[in-house]
Amino acid sequence: MRYQISGKQIDIGEALQTHVKSELSDILNKYAGRPTEAYVVFSKSGHEYVCESVVHLSTGLTAQATGKATEIYAALDSSAAKMDKQLRRYKRRLKDHHSDRSQPVELSDAGSYILAPTDESDEAEQDTVNAMIVAEMETKIPSLSVGEAVMQMEIASAPVLVFRNEKHNGINVVYRRDDGNIGWIDPKTQG
Repeated sequence: MRYQISGKQIDIGEALQTHVKSELSDILNKYAGRPTEAYVVFSKSGHEYVCESVVHLSTGLTAQATGKATEIYAALDSSAAKMDKQLRRYKRRLKDHHSDRSQPVELSDAGSYILAPTDESDEAEQDTVNAMIVAEMETKIPSLSVGEAVMQMEIASAPVLVFRNEKHNGINVVYRRDDGNIGWIDPKTQG
């Protein structure tokens, strides 16, 4: 497994890196089987340390957790505990999906853009769609079943997930509705 451990304006010592690898490998060996890579970023927000952990699993799923504490090791422990809880909740599904899948999840490349908010005061320009692109990135679209997509969205604590439906290879979206339920958008192809 590949680890990328870094700090935002914080020096990360060898002892902390060893502790991160030990904590995450213990958790992942219990639940996930074959994780491929882990990204851990430490930062400081006011008087608290923040630890953001993202782990990519061989099944194509991504688990992420954030922990905060007044000490850096406690922030890691908080993040690790949250990831442990997420993976424990989905252990059966992770194992079931992993056994059904002979190949890792296929990922397609896609563009991802961040747009600047429009100025609400200029009514004449509101009719035109001239949003300014602030950032342009590359993202991956996984090829999943609907059940796997819902699980991925919940594990990642994301409000929405765009994925390629394995059943018919079309682009689909799952999202968390305001009423707490999960919505699924499956566009029909015109033929």
